[in-house]
Amino acid sequence: MDRDQLKQHLTFAGELGVAGVSRDPEWRRRSASPRRSPDPQPPTRTTGAPPSAVSFSRNQAEALAAVRDDIGDCTRCKLHALGRTQIVFGVGNPDADLMFVGEAPGGDEDVQGIPFVGRAGQLLTKIIEAIDLARDDVYIANVIKCRPPGNRNPEPDEIAQCEPFLFRQIEIIKPKVIVTLGKFAAQTLLGTDAPISRIRGRVFDYRGAKLVPTFHPAFLLRNPAAKREVWEDMKLVRRLLREG
Repeated sequence: MDRDQLKQHLTFAGELGVAGVSRDPEWRRRSASPRRSPDPQPPTRTTGAPPSAVSFSRNQAEALAAVRDDIGDCTRCKLHALGRTQIVFGVGNPDADLMFVGEAPGGDEDVQGIPFVGRAGQLLTKIIEAIDLARDDVYIANVIKCRPPGNRNPEPDEIAQCEPFLFRQIEIIKPKVIVTLGKFAAQTLLGTDAPISRIRGRVFDYRGAKLVPTFHPAFLLRNPAAKREVWEDMKLVRRLLREG
């Protein structure tokens, strides 16, 4: 990391409310296990990775690929005829301890086929780095795999067709912690109409994981003061990962 990158990282950390850093090695320890490659290679003497762990991660990657194949060039709901360019499946470590779930792809994601690559995605990457992880350490997906027209909220029939694929992603990855980004993702997964301001920062049991709702990065771009609350949520996430 060069001087300019370090300056930007520290500035962002300050916006989140990080008071400083420590030389204590415990502070620097990653919240989850060491970074695992999304496309693991057979173990060698230099890595020392147990063959069973490598095989398990490869099997998860293959299982996710099978889910993507099942989706195909999906025509199950009306979104395929409403201007979407392609399926935005998910990206990241198939053996991740931490999974982020958003609402639906936006314009940049629809073009690139990758979730959270626009301005909100860049902010999400900084949030991930603030808890000593990299984007490659986590898995990122959305409730809906196609962009709704005008970035409107997904409708019930669209959710009904698409949500089972998210459930399969969660079952394969088996994350320790799921962070829902924004009101829609939290309300959909938890089956509630409670406002995000009431449920953010709380811990819910969800499909074998701990689920923590927080604000969507796009909301933070419009309301920078809320970054402090997200930082509190992410400190909770880091603690849950360590306890897990």
